Amino acid sequence: MVKQMIVVLAGLAVTAGLALAQPKSNTEANMIHVKRITPVLYVEEIEPCLKFWTERMGFANAAQVPDGNKIGFVMLQKDGTEIMYQTFASQEKDAPAIAQMARKGPTFLFIEVEKLDPIIAAMKGVALALPERKTFYGSREIGVKDPAGHFIIFAEFPPKPQS
Repeated sequence: MVKQMIVVLAGLAVTAGLALAQPKSNTEANMIHVKRITPVLYVEEIEPCLKFWTERMGFANAAQVPDGNKIGFVMLQKDGTEIMYQTFASQEKDAPAIAQMARKGPTFLFIEVEKLDPIIAAMKGVALALPERKTFYGSREIGVKDPAGHFIIFAEFPPKPQS
């Protein structure tokens, strides 16, 4: 599982590199097929974040890797989406060369949802980092921090007009 995680991280790095590289032609750019982008959030401990996503948001614990008597890595999934958490200690063991970069966080996630009201209900008791607002680009949003301090903005966009 740790090797798979390293492959995922390498894949994310390659994907980021592809996004920065200039294709030689539009045809070349159209040949690139990204199958999935999954954020990996680094934390001191996973357990509080696991509860945040499973109990509040209904995500399933798809896979986890123990690290001593704690969880070192977890993969959470729901409705075709995925988020991963890894502890700093586990990451240090996997790839010490990038360990200091992982500690620079926090991460900011922007998550588009179909309806914001169920999210607001699920976040009851969680301090808002961004109170509910309507944006200039038309979305209705709220922002919270997960138990590790990563920022998460949930956004509902109005239906697109029928043409």
